[in-house]
Amino acid sequence: MEGQVALVTGGTRGIGKSIATSFVKAGINTIITGLNEERAKAALQEINQDTNRCRFIRSDVSKSSDVASLFEIISNEFGRLDILINNAGVTKDNLLLRSKEDDWDTVMDTNLKGTFLCTQEAIKIMSRQKYGRIVNLTSVVAFIGNPGQAIYAASKAGIIGFTRSVALEYAKRGITVNAIAPGFIKTDMTDRIPEKIKTQILEMIPMGTYGTGEDIANAVMFLISPNSSYITGQVIHVNGGMYLG
Repeated sequence: MEGQVALVTGGTRGIGKSIATSFVKAGINTIITGLNEERAKAALQEINQDTNRCRFIRSDVSKSSDVASLFEIISNEFGRLDILINNAGVTKDNLLLRSKEDDWDTVMDTNLKGTFLCTQEAIKIMSRQKYGRIVNLTSVVAFIGNPGQAIYAASKAGIIGFTRSVALEYAKRGITVNAIAPGFIKTDMTDRIPEKIKTQILEMIPMGTYGTGEDIANAVMFLISPNSSYITGQVIHVNGGMYLG
């Protein structure tokens, strides 16, 4: 896979940064997106180490104009795109009756619409190449639900239906489209969960521990590799046994 070109949305922290790090180690030219330029600068130092394979392009994936500009840069500078990881995501957790319409729009625009916009642009390039690997990040809560996360769960469930439909549309073009459903992964977001809730979560996980960004990156590396060339339209669960799909 050395020399291929990959885009990881939301790649400046957490799972996205772990994926980008794995890509760079494999010799893949990687673009990461995000909105926080200071965080991106720190992420690039960590991801690149002694290489220059990773670069940052500021982009709001919920805006079609930003996404169009992002893919124009990729086309002009690289001339191809082999891998797309739709990882960018936000959450506005609250009980249903306390949730606002703006919360719904914010989460759906980034998580679901962002996946749609980026995939649509990537497919244009990949169809011409007759090759591509797309991996969408969904979540265990799309399958089991979670109190206070109705909006987030709905957005992640939408990604599953989207993944399967696009996989069927473009299977004959040499493009595979799969999803990964992480369980509870140790990130800066989960670090903020109160200790009492953390204990309750761990009791739900048979393996008794949180996953890591590297656990997700390893699954991604499989799905973009030649070893997975006959796999498309699937959801891979990485959750320590929390949900057996």
